[in-house]
Amino acid sequence: MTAELDRAFLTNTKNFIDQAYIEGLLEESKNTASSEIEKILDKAERFEGLNHIEIASLLTTKDPVHNARIFSIAGEIKRHIYGNRIVMFAPLYVSDYCVNRCAYCSYNCSHEFGRRKLSMDEIREEVKILESMGHKRIALEAGEHDEICPIDYILDCMKTIYDMKFENGAIRRINVNIAATKVENYKKLADVGIGTYILFQETYHQPTYEKVHVSGPKKDFTYHLTAFDRAHEGGIDDVGGGVLFGLADPYYEVLGLMIHNEHLEKEFNVGFHTISVPRLCPAAGMDIENFPHLVDDETFERIVAIIRLAVPFTGMILSTRENHRMRTKLLRMGISQISAGSSTDVGGYAKREHQEAANPQFFVNDERTALEIISELMDDGYIPSFCTACYRSGRTGDRFMSLAKSGQIKNVCLPNALMTLSEYAEDYGDLLFKERAQVAIKNSLPEIQNEIIRTKAAQNIDKIFSSGERDFYV
Repeated sequence: MTAELDRAFLTNTKNFIDQAYIEGLLEESKNTASSEIEKILDKAERFEGLNHIEIASLLTTKDPVHNARIFSIAGEIKRHIYGNRIVMFAPLYVSDYCVNRCAYCSYNCSHEFGRRKLSMDEIREEVKILESMGHKRIALEAGEHDEICPIDYILDCMKTIYDMKFENGAIRRINVNIAATKVENYKKLADVGIGTYILFQETYHQPTYEKVHVSGPKKDFTYHLTAFDRAHEGGIDDVGGGVLFGLADPYYEVLGLMIHNEHLEKEFNVGFHTISVPRLCPAAGMDIENFPHLVDDETFERIVAIIRLAVPFTGMILSTRENHRMRTKLLRMGISQISAGSSTDVGGYAKREHQEAANPQFFVNDERTALEIISELMDDGYIPSFCTACYRSGRTGDRFMSLAKSGQIKNVCLPNALMTLSEYAEDYGDLLFKERAQVAIKNSLPEIQNEIIRTKAAQNIDKIFSSGERDFYV
């Protein structure tokens, strides 16, 4: 598809975010009767999900009884659908060249610093470090600059990463977070083996969007908004959305996310595979005091819980923007994926190894090592999962969601989590960690309901520990 046709495609796509409608709904929902909110919560408790109109009523209620029940149901959903599994990943920044001038981002093209783009050898060095940390899943990140960082460079990065294997390490899934692009480029990403295409709308409030995106191609609200439509057209059926909480009214943003999810379900029969919930935090070249909608902890916790009620089968991602305490708390009420040992700097993992100065996209608030985070997850009764099986088995898009909603995904996720934890313990844990992991695995195996799968998983785990075999998955 040519650039002109691609542009026409998005122009003809209806802008499904109606500012007046969302603002009116938020105002109207303040008058929702208590009895109606109870019915909405009853529906959420049945794991049926909620539409954006129902979500508006939960966002605006101030009743402490309702709020207590929101948190209780969020925890119940998390335990019932996800069990004690937490999926692990790490970001990999490959280029900070950018042509956009975005008020909240340190990659802002008007911000002067020593920019760089990693060579393939530097990519290998970063990946070697990530593999030595035990990571199997990464999120590839880059600024937008079609001349210095074209799509072919991103494809070369992915090919280089997938071709690497260090000792027992290997990156098995690459999620990609790059700027909105055309259908042709999404087809190329699909051909190379993208996992999930991740893109944050940043804000669904168009006046704010146009204000904070001062110049550059990202300033086009509609082009950005319809990126997932083009990704689906290009053959990518796993997409991950999100907003940067702190740019506009957070309740407006939640409704924007939910309406976007409903749009994708209507058009493509599957909504977001994941939703990320980053909060605006300090970064070089920006003044956080210039943003009047910063989200306090109490509001943020309610938002995470309400999203969990709204989309019970959608993965929720929390990055190292949040501190140790907040990450620990939010794991109990909905978060199913977290990053560990992250660097938000181009070449940052090698810089950290060599104790060199960094130029991060944002300053992380959880600086624990990957092993420290994974060990604490074990202490708290979680099973850290390095699973990438669904992508590699073709369980993506609506195929994944149909399994998730039927409850059958449990017979896949838990055994894969236990097998990948076995690998991690054997390859990266000390004797104490290995012993603790083996106890946790033994205690969790009976929870696999399918007897055939449970027996096979136990056999594979024995092979991992006894004979060094690797990469089993259901």
